[in-house]
Amino acid sequence: MSKVQELKVEAREGRGKGPAYQARQKGLIPAIIYGGTAEPQTINVDGRTLERHVEAGHFLTTLFNLDIAGKKTRAIPRAVQLDPVTDRPVHVDFLRLAEGGTVKLEIPVHFHGQDVSPGLKKGGVLNIVRHSINLICPADSIPNTIDVDISKLDIMGTVHINDLNLPKGVQPVIKGRDFTVCSIVASTSVKEEQKAAAAASDAPAAEAAPAAAAPAAKAAPAAAAAKPAAKK
Repeated sequence: MSKVQELKVEAREGRGKGPAYQARQKGLIPAIIYGGTAEPQTINVDGRTLERHVEAGHFLTTLFNLDIAGKKTRAIPRAVQLDPVTDRPVHVDFLRLAEGGTVKLEIPVHFHGQDVSPGLKKGGVLNIVRHSINLICPADSIPNTIDVDISKLDIMGTVHINDLNLPKGVQPVIKGRDFTVCSIVASTSVKEEQKAAAAASDAPAAEAAPAAAAPAAKAAPAAAAAKPAAKK
C-alpha cells in the first residue's frame, strides 16, 4: 500500500487557457479538484514537485493530502495530461475522496516466480491475459500492484481472479465471473516435441503389425497344400 503523500498547492483564479498558460510560464502546473459535494476548484502545483511524484511511479494510485493555504483536501489523481514533445505533465485532474469512500482504479499486475515455475522450465510460455485489473478500492487501502505468484504453475496451469488474495476491502469491478489473469501454455517447440514423442511411441506398434501378418501369410499356402483333394 502507498502512503498518503502531502502536496502543497495554491488556488488558481480563473479557468481556461489564459490562466493555465500564465501558470506554466511561472513553472507551475494547472490542475483541478472535482468530485464530492463541493464545487470543482482550480489549483496550481509546483512543476518540479509534481514531476518527482509522477516519475516515482504509481502516481495514479497514490492518495494525496492537497494543502491549499492550510486547508487540506484528500484526493487521488485521475488523469495526467503530458506534453507530446517533452513528455512532462501539463495538467492534472484530482478526485476528492471522503473518509470511508471507495474508488474504482485500474491496478497493474506484477508477476513473480518465473525463475522457478515448472511450466516455464519445461519450455512453456507465460500468457498474460490481464496486465491490470479494475478494482474497487477503499480510499485508505489502495494497492500499488496486485502480485501474482506463478512459482508452482505448470504447463496448462491457469490463475483466475478467485485464486488471488486481494487486500482487505478490495473487490474486482467484474462480478460473478472467475476471469483468467494468466496461464502457462506450451510453446511451438514443446508441441513439436510432444508430437514427435507420440509418433515415436506409435512406431513400434505399427512395425509389429506387418511382422505378425507375415507368418500368417506364409502359413496359408502351406495349409492349403496339406489339405487332401476332394473326391470326384
